[in-house]
Amino acid sequence: MRVRPISPDRLVAELVARLTSAETPGRLRVAVDGPPAAEPDALAAALVDPLRAAGRPVLHVRAADFLRPASVRLEQGRTNPDAYYEGWLDEPGLRREVLDPAGPAGSGRLLPSLWDADADRASRATYRRLPAGGVVLVSGALLLGGTLPFDVAVHLVLSPAALARRTDPAWRWTLPAFARYADEVAPDSFADVVVRADDPRHPAIVEAG
Repeated sequence: MRVRPISPDRLVAELVARLTSAETPGRLRVAVDGPPAAEPDALAAALVDPLRAAGRPVLHVRAADFLRPASVRLEQGRTNPDAYYEGWLDEPGLRREVLDPAGPAGSGRLLPSLWDADADRASRATYRRLPAGGVVLVSGALLLGGTLPFDVAVHLVLSPAALARRTDPAWRWTLPAFARYADEVAPDSFADVVVRADDPRHPAIVEAG
């Protein structure tokens, strides 16, 4: 393995170049995966305007807008790391409303959000049309290794020490879930792009030697 330091701006530029050159039937489905401390939502948001400038229609979807209702999500308590790992994300909803419609045989009619977790009710979002050749960016935690079909996977990885340091104290109960994800799924072993993000000002791309 080779670790190549890169500036945040250059990281965005290289990702945009990779995504604009990718060809797939329908729309390109991209995961920007990482714990909240790695700021996957911010990276995905930074890709939107450059992709549009390159001529690719884009829809950014946050996994946090596809959580299960509190009655299901918090059934085992508000701070249960196993429940967070196994059952917070509404994978069937994300697949049904975003990833399948964006796929090779999909309609291109995508729902940008399904559930408002703060209000604990449906978000009542309006469906959006993403034309063929468009890119849907799905950002959030614990996206890889399950049933979600992505064409390109970007994984942001932090060392255990950096993850603990940068995680909000109110959310440190989730750390065992991310340790389990690293052990059981090992997304850094198969993601298309792996980015070390211990310091957001100085990311690095992990490349095969």
